[in-house]
Amino acid sequence: MSGTQTSAKDFLMRYTPAAVALSLLAALTSSIGYSQASQVSDPRASALMAQGSAAVSAGDLDAAIGAYEAALTVEPGSAAVLVALADAERRQGLTGKSLHYYRVALEADPRNLSAIAGEGVALAEKGALDKAGRNLARLETLCGKQCPQTAELSGAIARGPTEIAKSAKAEVTGAKPEPSEN
Repeated sequence: MSGTQTSAKDFLMRYTPAAVALSLLAALTSSIGYSQASQVSDPRASALMAQGSAAVSAGDLDAAIGAYEAALTVEPGSAAVLVALADAERRQGLTGKSLHYYRVALEADPRNLSAIAGEGVALAEKGALDKAGRNLARLETLCGKQCPQTAELSGAIARGPTEIAKSAKAEVTGAKPEPSEN
C-alpha cells in the first residue's frame, strides 16, 4: 500500500509544470488585454473621430480640434479621443494644452502607448528632453525598441525643441534665438 500514497515530491513533480503553464497563460492574457488601445464605443463619437481625422488629413486643425472636442463631450474620458485631441493641439503648437490632454488620457489608461509617446514628443518639442527620455524608457519597457511609438519618440528627442520653444525660451532669458537653416 505504500506505493499508492503520493509524497510531496511526487505531487510537486506532477503539478508544477501545469501550474507554471497556467500562470504564464494568465500573465500573457492579462498583458495583451492591458496593452490594447482603447476604442471609442459610441457611434456618434466614432463619427466625430472620423471627421476629426479627415480634418487633420486636410490640414484643418481647428476643425479637427472642434470635432475631437465634440467627440469628448459624447464620450467623456475616452483615452482614444483624448489622445487624438492632444495630437491635434500639439500640431497646432499648443504644447501645454496637449500635455494636459495626454496626462488625462494616461490617468484613464496608464499603459496607452500613444499617450505615452505623444506626451514624450510634446515634452521633447518643449525642450524637456530628460522627461521625454523617461517616457522613451517606459515605452521601451512596454513595447520594445521596434514599436512605432518608440520610433516616433526617439525621432522627436533627436530633433530636439521646436523653433516655438526656442523662441519662447529666448524671450524668457532675454537672449536672441539662433537662426536656423531651412
